[in-house]
Amino acid sequence: MTAPSRPRRHYAYVDDGPAIYADSFATIRREARLDHLPANAERLAVRMIHGTGQVDLADDLVVHPDLVPAARSALRAGAPILCDATMVATGVTANRLPCDNEVLCLLGDERVPALAREWGTTRTAAAVSLWEPLLDGAVVAVGNAPTALFHLLEMLIDGAPRPAAIVGCPVGFVGAAESKQALTEFAGRHGIDVPYVTARGRRGGSAMTSSALNALAKEEE
Repeated sequence: MTAPSRPRRHYAYVDDGPAIYADSFATIRREARLDHLPANAERLAVRMIHGTGQVDLADDLVVHPDLVPAARSALRAGAPILCDATMVATGVTANRLPCDNEVLCLLGDERVPALAREWGTTRTAAAVSLWEPLLDGAVVAVGNAPTALFHLLEMLIDGAPRPAAIVGCPVGFVGAAESKQALTEFAGRHGIDVPYVTARGRRGGSAMTSSALNALAKEEE
């Protein structure tokens, strides 16, 4: 097979990878308002903004003061990352993980369809129930379904093991804002204080969530 040839240059653009990376983060820091966040969460916020291309995301971020140290300590101890969606799991950069941590999404488990039918809920929420044996000290990430975040919180209320940290950024028009509001109010309403990061409102998604995981996995940008 012959090697491809580069097309002639028709546009003026930066194509140096490291330069794009550095300039992107510099632009975010120049344009985003980060002063309301915990000091140790600045790089987390910058990477989440980088993953979405939306500088004003910073205004909607809510970060528990213990989120960054709790998540990093758990990952360095070998904790698994439990993801609600395959796209979230796929977005985790393996070479950033400090302990070759398992990154798991159980949505494809054969038990999920039957559980979802029995409980009258989404498959994503049903899959969260399968996290229970792995929850204690894990880092969990919900970047797709609001039902998954609600289901996780209900499990914790009912006595499920507590994860070390929650990245709770489901996206959508039905339940997303409400599920994230429930997360921010969780400790006050139920006395269960699990460190978390979330984005108020409808915004969220796999890219935002995996960007947060990558930031928590390794401090260096």
